[in-house]
Amino acid sequence: MTKRTALLASLLALCLMAQGATVLPSDSVLRRYAAQMLMVGFRGNSIDAQSDAARYVRDLKVGAIILFDVDLTGSATVGSRNVTSRGQLACLTHDLRAMADYPLLIALDQEGGKVARMKVRYGFSPTVTAEYLGTTDNEDTTRHYARNIAREMAQHGVNVNLAPVVDIKGTTPGLGAIQRCFAADPATITRHARWWIDEHHRAGVLCTLKHFPGHGSAIDDSHWGFVDVTNTWHESELEPYRMLTEQGLADMVMTAHIMNSKLDAEYPATLSKKVLQGLLRDTLHFDGVVVTDDMYMQAIIDKYSIENAIVLAINAGADMLCVGNNISTGYEPDRPFRLVGMIVAAVKDGRIPLERLLEAHERITRLQNKLSQLNN
Repeated sequence: MTKRTALLASLLALCLMAQGATVLPSDSVLRRYAAQMLMVGFRGNSIDAQSDAARYVRDLKVGAIILFDVDLTGSATVGSRNVTSRGQLACLTHDLRAMADYPLLIALDQEGGKVARMKVRYGFSPTVTAEYLGTTDNEDTTRHYARNIAREMAQHGVNVNLAPVVDIKGTTPGLGAIQRCFAADPATITRHARWWIDEHHRAGVLCTLKHFPGHGSAIDDSHWGFVDVTNTWHESELEPYRMLTEQGLADMVMTAHIMNSKLDAEYPATLSKKVLQGLLRDTLHFDGVVVTDDMYMQAIIDKYSIENAIVLAINAGADMLCVGNNISTGYEPDRPFRLVGMIVAAVKDGRIPLERLLEAHERITRLQNKLSQLNN
């Protein structure tokens, strides 16, 4: 899709919204809107015209690419996926952007410490954990490490950091236990997240708050199955989201696949309209892009078909669906194409209102514009 065609699609979206979206656009436009809602991963540390990545970006026109350094669906060795060196990453992101005739978001998790796709062994700067920063509790220290991360991301063509974690520090296996949380105190979390985001914005990189509405008090890991925080979650876990949204610092918010009966007795947060629309949108007034955690994590696919899950997530208020293709469910080259087909079919048969795709399109467009402004 050319820039002119993309502009026409945006104008069509505004027109349809003004008309109450009673008339469905063509299948090609629907597919464009649906594809824009995907954040997808691929195998390989370089691309050519036949690569899966080329098909996702050039042909399908997904909204975002997510990069990893370890292929968990293959050898699971360091450097087996998308990142192996500084020069390689710069070439890869350059080639990805060359495949796109639209503002492509290129994301990875560079929290620091154990969760860092740009590792020292690949030539990148050393990082520290969020817990180290929160314990040190020094503005200059947090800004120093955030600045280094953000600058290296920008220098190597990555424009979205799937960080910072704003969960409270507890003993959750995949979070607090591996020092991914700043602190147990929401005020401390918010303070360090603010410094972190500010340094990223200065470098021209967007950030993602995670994992809404709070995963830090969980005793299990949603990568591997059902997680219920009903008896451990506290309303104070919402404070970082509220404060950072009020300060205009919340670019994106990532959902958690957690069950919290205090908020919704039927659905986990990612699939809950009460949580995403009612709590995040209506109560906390966040109107940016909501991106899900990976839709193929066991906490979701153990209980829902992927088709039902994506319909529920979109109707709940998710604007982007993360499909990293790098999880225990394996790698499927055509998975993004199938998901686009599912979304389009659900819109055409009335299971997903067209308005939800138009809302997502408008929010993603605003996010792209914000990124452009940060880089001017």
